[in-house]
Formats: sequence, structure tokens, C-alpha cells
Amino acid sequence: MKILLLGSGGREHAFAWKIAQSAMCSKLFIAPGNAGTAQCGENIAIGVNDFGAIEKFVLEQQVEMVIVGPEDPLVNGIYDYFLSKPALAKIAVIGPSAKGALLEGSKAFAKQFMVRHQIPTAAYAEFTAENLEDGFDFIDEQTPPIVLKADGLAAGKGVLICPDHSEAKQELREMIEQSKFGKASDRVVVEQFLKGIEFSVFVLTDGMAYKILPNAKDYKRIGEGDTGLNTGGMGCISPVPFVTEELMKQVEERVIIPTIEGLKQDEIVYKGFIYFGLIKVGEDVFVIEYNCRMGDPETEIVLPRVKSDLLTHLDALAKGKLQDETIVIDDRAAATVIVASGGYPENYEKGKVISGLEEVTEAMVFHAGTKNDGDHIVTNGGRVLAVSAFGSGIHEAVAKSNAAIEKIDFEGKYFRKDIGYEFR
Repeated sequence: MKILLLGSGGREHAFAWKIAQSAMCSKLFIAPGNAGTAQCGENIAIGVNDFGAIEKFVLEQQVEMVIVGPEDPLVNGIYDYFLSKPALAKIAVIGPSAKGALLEGSKAFAKQFMVRHQIPTAAYAEFTAENLEDGFDFIDEQTPPIVLKADGLAAGKGVLICPDHSEAKQELREMIEQSKFGKASDRVVVEQFLKGIEFSVFVLTDGMAYKILPNAKDYKRIGEGDTGLNTGGMGCISPVPFVTEELMKQVEERVIIPTIEGLKQDEIVYKGFIYFGLIKVGEDVFVIEYNCRMGDPETEIVLPRVKSDLLTHLDALAKGKLQDETIVIDDRAAATVIVASGGYPENYEKGKVISGLEEVTEAMVFHAGTKNDGDHIVTNGGRVLAVSAFGSGIHEAVAKSNAAIEKIDFEGKYFRKDIGYEFR
């Protein structure tokens, strides 16, 4: 089977690494890919949102499956694009329809969906320029801190947690009237702050059946001890120590099943991954957010923990036969630690030569922001590498990842040494 994988980050390198292991895969293309994916297949210089170029390529190369890594092409309707064209309709697309992708693409849509299907989530209201004053009144009724979320995609930066009423009002005004997050904040969701501990659960679904993948907990702050600015994620662990069988049963009964049933009831086509961003408050679980794809850097430990053939599962999903699949999970603890460019998540330089990659033998190195430059691999993003390792427990897995990172070098290299600190 010929596969086209869309994306260029650590998530896509993990997918490429896993798919390339499958006996079903005869040829793997990655568009646009990075220096890591080039080791698993052939990188193609096509943008993930260039549907016309993707169409031309898959027809010329007789590609049989397209796996969509990032959210943008899903929200922009790549599934629907393929379905609308007779020549493309027979090609499997792993990812939801544009309406399904609204679970991530619109915070308001997601909240309405959860309320409609009685899925536990924080109390909220949504506001635009037309009812901004009502938004100020709603903020006055809340107990700080107060959460503001840009409705649309904002590259992971559209969520603010405000410590008091006045800051929340000021930020709401800036988001709506001054387009703080561009068109993404034309509409803003204001919601109750939930205090608890966060974790993530992932499922694969063909819209009817679902299979639960390994859970994970990521660490967003740039500084050790969860301090400093928010990032796209500085590392994560799996499985999450406090996520017991009992807690997972609650997640399945109160969140996963109502979500899958809700998609059916709303006649939303969904054939792909669902990421559930969850928070445990006391003994209860609430949904913070949905993503319509796998997370990054969570993918870099979730997929290594899947021992069975991922491509076999995806082929069954595309054929509506996911219920017949058995996903085999590695019981060992796993951790991934992000190696970032100095200055990230603010200003950072690119083009720094990376050395020592060949010295890593006790961990898996997934490329995120890298590219080939002549004979060298150089940095090409804020998050450069994700270094993943297994261990008998979280402590050993993190220690192996950190030890591997010490062998890798580039100018400005930075990583958190304390990933999973509260469980070590």
C-alpha cells in the first residue's frame, strides 16, 4: 500500500517511523516532512493545505491512503475535498470531515456539542463584538481565575487564564475588538476555571466503533516545576500514574461513548483520531478540549507504546471494520522530552547544526523542527527534537531520555530535566 502522510513535526516523524514498520506499507511519502521523516520514507515538497497539489500527487503516484497529521487541513476540509471528487473518493483519508474537525476548529462548536450530549465540561458562555457588554457582565459573575478561549485555531496560543475580573475584561476587549488572535478571536468563549490535574486520552474511531490508545500527560510550561511561558509541549509521560482502571471506566462511560454517540446522532462523519484533553477535579472528570488529531509531543510516546501494526488498524478503520481490531499496548512506562531552541517559545534562531544524533542508542529520537542542509541536519523550529525512552517506571524512562539528550548538541540547546517530576 502506498501512503501519503501530511505534516512536518515530531508527530509526523513518529507516525512515519511506525507506518514504515508495517508489512502493508510498500511506499511512504511525507509532505512536506523533515530530516527525520526522510529516514522513513520520501519527503515531498507540498504544503499540507495545497489540496490541488496533493490531488495531483496522489493520482500520479497511485496513493491508496492519506494520513493527516496536523489540524489545519482537517479544519479546511481535506476529507470532504477527497470525497467530492470521483477520482479521489476511493482513496482512504484518515481524519474527520470538516464538520467533525470543528470539535477542534471552533471552541464554541465543541462546547455546544458537549452540552447537547451531556458530556461534562466547564460552564461557559460565548461572546462577539455584538454582545461584548454582556461578556463583561458574565465575567463579573464568575469567580476568578477566568478562562478566555479564542473560538478558532490560534496555533495553541488562544487560551488565557486571567487572575481577576479587570484583566479578564481587558483581554476580552483586546481579543474581540483588537483581533488579538486574528480572526480566531472574533468569537470568544468565557468559561469557568476548573482546578485539578490534567491528562489526555486518545481514541481511534471509524465513526461507529472506537479503540482506546495509551493515555498521556504533557508538560506545557517552558520552565522546570511548570513555570514560565506556555509552549506547544516540553515533554510527556505515559501511562499516567493516577489514571486507574476505575478512572478510565469513568472517562469511557461519561466522555468517550457520549462523544461517539453524539457524532452519530449529529450525522457527523468522523474517521480518525480524537484527542480528549481532560481534567480530574476531585473524583470527577471534565473535558477541557477536543483535538481532531493526535497531540504533539504525546504521539511520540503513544505510538511507541502501540505494539500492534498501526497501518492494519488504519486500513480496518477506513473500511469500517475497526470493531474487529485488537490494539496491543506495551505495558512499560514511557517518556518523551523535547529539545528546544534557545529562546523558545519567544524569539529563537534557526539553522544550528545538530551533532551527536548517531550516538543515541537507548532512546528514540523523533525530529520536530529540523531540516537537511547539505551533509548536516540543522534546527528549523522552536521544538527541535522529541527524545523518547521506555523504562520500568517513569523515573527510569525520563532518566534514559535525559541521558540521550546529553549526547546531542546544538547551539542554544534547551530541555526540561524534570518531566514527570511529580511522579518520580
